[in-house]
Amino acid sequence: SLGPHCFLECSKKTKTDDQENVSVDVPSPIQKNGEKEEFYKLADAKIFLSDCLACESCVTMEEGVQLSQQSAKDFVRVLNLNKECDASKHRVLVVSVCPQSLPYFAAKFNLSVTDASRRLCGFLKSLGVHYVFDTTIAADFSILESQKEFVRRYHQHSEEQHTLPMLTSACPGWVRYAERVLGHPVTTHLCTTKSPQQVMGSLVKDYFARQQNLPPEKVFHVIVAPCYDKKLEALREGFCTAMNGARGTDCVLTSGEIAQIMEQSDLSIKDTAVDTLFGDLKETAIQRHDGLSSDGHLAHVFRHAAKELFGEHVEEITYRALRNKDFHEVTLEKNGKVLLHFAAAYGFRNIQNMILKLKKGKFPYHFVEVLACPRGCLNGRGQAQTEDGHTDRVLLQQMEGIYSEIPVRPPESSAHLQELYQEWLEGTESSKVQDVLHTTYQSPEPCKDNLDIKW
Repeated sequence: SLGPHCFLECSKKTKTDDQENVSVDVPSPIQKNGEKEEFYKLADAKIFLSDCLACESCVTMEEGVQLSQQSAKDFVRVLNLNKECDASKHRVLVVSVCPQSLPYFAAKFNLSVTDASRRLCGFLKSLGVHYVFDTTIAADFSILESQKEFVRRYHQHSEEQHTLPMLTSACPGWVRYAERVLGHPVTTHLCTTKSPQQVMGSLVKDYFARQQNLPPEKVFHVIVAPCYDKKLEALREGFCTAMNGARGTDCVLTSGEIAQIMEQSDLSIKDTAVDTLFGDLKETAIQRHDGLSSDGHLAHVFRHAAKELFGEHVEEITYRALRNKDFHEVTLEKNGKVLLHFAAAYGFRNIQNMILKLKKGKFPYHFVEVLACPRGCLNGRGQAQTEDGHTDRVLLQQMEGIYSEIPVRPPESSAHLQELYQEWLEGTESSKVQDVLHTTYQSPEPCKDNLDIKW
């Protein structure tokens, strides 16, 4: 039986991708009579329990209603409201695209990643979107703040104060699972830095809105992302404090949902360069961070820690696969002594092993990049699965090749990052940095009857 506030009971999938998916119908938002659906004809959304790490405890009824609004129908509703005469209902439409989504569009439409970005931007503008941004700059903030936090935790770690290992907070499925199911003390190891999606929400609804002299509620912000868990992340309580109660992200659409709209549209498209947060400037080149299939927190934090803590300059990072291809470790050694011991743990099998060893005090790592999806963010179920719900391995391999060829940009080299720290956040060590770029974690009482975890 379910808890009093639950309508969905979920058992986590086991180690393989080959088991039967169980799907849950998510109720569609009620549409106004006569509202047109001009751009697509999509079936009501279904969320596969295997798609999402967050379902191990439960989704509340209220969250279920809100999830039903995280759909293409809600996006189209806003597009159509903007065409009506009543200007009071008009919203400025902003779409932010995750860098791990671009290889999907490049592979899907047989384009270079730059041309895919321009095609996607042109299509969104043809629908009526006003601005299209890249979330790489939000990941810059997330990585830089994670770097500083790791060095601080390293200095504070002791027998009495177990601040290490630091576990990354960029993957919303993993974070939700840690909060809803694992709770204390695991959540004390979570990095307090907000995820790139959360930072992008603040950039759009706070910085950009003020630049445009707009109240946050007049901006409708859509994220295009590889996975469904980012829809749940958009609902996460407490991350809109810096914007007077305005939610940072109003709607998340997966890469696959956007591609379906594109395939069903007959609009003429003019390829367009992606916008930036800085006036009339346009993005000149697609860049990414140094990650295997993610925003690259491990690589960048490792280099920063090696330099700050031990004066070591690390150029090439060597990943060593251990028990399986989704668990890697990286070490810094000097005179036969291990100075830094980092790991990447992707997928539930490795998360489970990590938590078991962490609770037994037998986990030797200083830092772990944790991602819910095996093989990382490119394998998000919103873009890398077949119609029968299994991983599209050919497409995934193609996306990984495309992603690896995108030039890497160190976050500190971002031309506008220091400008944003000063103009938007009042300095790199200000109280506003803590308010806007960091979060706290809760460990609410999960549904008692639903914690028989099946791996």
